[in-house]
Amino acid sequence: MDIQSGEIYGKQASGKFVMYHVLKVSKHVITLQNIDNPLSLFETTTQKLLASGYIRVSQTPYIDTQTTTAKKRKASRKPNRCPFTLDFLEDRADSEKPKPVFADLFA
Repeated sequence: MDIQSGEIYGKQASGKFVMYHVLKVSKHVITLQNIDNPLSLFETTTQKLLASGYIRVSQTPYIDTQTTTAKKRKASRKPNRCPFTLDFLEDRADSEKPKPVFADLFA
């Protein structure tokens, strides 16, 4: 499976659906960031990600326009397009959090 930077993966954890943003993909390591807690980062491999039950929720990145972070951090994550651009295939804008449609499958 090919994992790209900017995709969103989700996992059912302790009664709620948690989503992670793929920040960086290198040869053997994938860096994920919790969407609800931007300070929560971890690294894993493709095999471990899929074996742990993570599901790709969206190929469109999520850009939080409400956060107030340092200028250095904000400059390093410049979006490729306007966060308010509506993606008609996913029925949401980049600034809108994806709906956890897969949460119903685990219930």
